[in-house]
Amino acid sequence: MRLASLAMYASPPPLAEATAALWRFLSDALNRAGLDDIPGRLDTAVCYNEAWTHPGLLLAQTCGFPYVKLLRGKVRLVATPIYGHPGCDGPSTCSFIIVGKGSDARSLEDLVGARAAINEPVSNSGVNLFRAAIAPLARDGRFFSLVIETGGHRNSIAAINSGKADVAAIDCVTYGNVLRFDPESLAGVRILSQTVRGPGLPLITRGDAADEEVSLLRQVLRQVLRQAIAEPSLGPVRDVLALKDFVVLSDADYEPLVALERQAQRLGYPVIA
Repeated sequence: MRLASLAMYASPPPLAEATAALWRFLSDALNRAGLDDIPGRLDTAVCYNEAWTHPGLLLAQTCGFPYVKLLRGKVRLVATPIYGHPGCDGPSTCSFIIVGKGSDARSLEDLVGARAAINEPVSNSGVNLFRAAIAPLARDGRFFSLVIETGGHRNSIAAINSGKADVAAIDCVTYGNVLRFDPESLAGVRILSQTVRGPGLPLITRGDAADEEVSLLRQVLRQVLRQAIAEPSLGPVRDVLALKDFVVLSDADYEPLVALERQAQRLGYPVIA
């Protein structure tokens, strides 16, 4: 059986339910298209980042920065979703740099010596875009007094609410989802700034098959994704997910994310510190 995992935007609970409904439609459509071994349910047992290189991968969603840093040549791009949240511009997304609601900070410069929360070191939204915003302000490779790794954007929001951190960068899709379905989590924070935009989280499939096989697979996957956008009965599901469309981006479209890293390195700020 092939593996399907769509775990990047699967919480709060209404999103998990809508994502499962979206996959049921895609699974049925893939079966009708003649593909075999299509899972009827998303795999929630395999960790999201382990799914990216799983030998049976059919479809997963990754982050743009891990794609360009770790996955190029190992997986193939399928499509990139377009979301309707503030901060999204077509397939491009930004991060909101948030602080506690009672923070005195009025600009990024005011955050010197603050405690930062990051979700994970290879994240585009929580680190790469954040680093690009801070790099011009850092001195001798440092800006913050402390950096903690939380394991997820919602955990970073919680770290600010609990007083464990002062600032974090939260991708605009996650922020929009939490604002809609768990607004209490954002009651203690405010947006200080927003980062530059970059291409959003792509859907990927396995890359270790013959080119002809992968080409056919991607063609069918893109076909059923278009069907999911056009299907009237999926309107409520798309609304919950704030899903507007899917577009096909090239490998070159994700290259600017590496350029942001290189620019930060040239400025002497290779890591969030």
